[in-house]
Amino acid sequence: MKVLIVDDQEINRILPRTHLERFGAQVVEAEDGPGALARLAAEPFDVVLLDISMPGLSGIDVCRQVRADPTLRGLRLIAYTAHAFQQTTDEIMAAGFDALLLKPIRRDSLLKALGLSTPD
Repeated sequence: MKVLIVDDQEINRILPRTHLERFGAQVVEAEDGPGALARLAAEPFDVVLLDISMPGLSGIDVCRQVRADPTLRGLRLIAYTAHAFQQTTDEIMAAGFDALLLKPIRRDSLLKALGLSTPD
């Protein structure tokens, strides 16, 4: 599985990267929305783990652009955020995400959102 992790804060990319690499996933990182879109245009991914609160192009903006691109049909988009208010989570899911994780990310929640099981 090839996963793109997008977050403007490096520290917030380290934990999911560590969990995913231990599970055997190939992980690529981007630090902002434009970087994520450039990566998606350049190479295929199975899943994108996308921070919602990024300066400039937010995770919701990136999600909407991805969903409007027919070449990216079927790409699994997982939002992650520290904002847990119901109105916020409703808006996030309405943008077209497949799943939502709350920070700090837990390994079991991350693997479940990706449709993976915990290794024995």
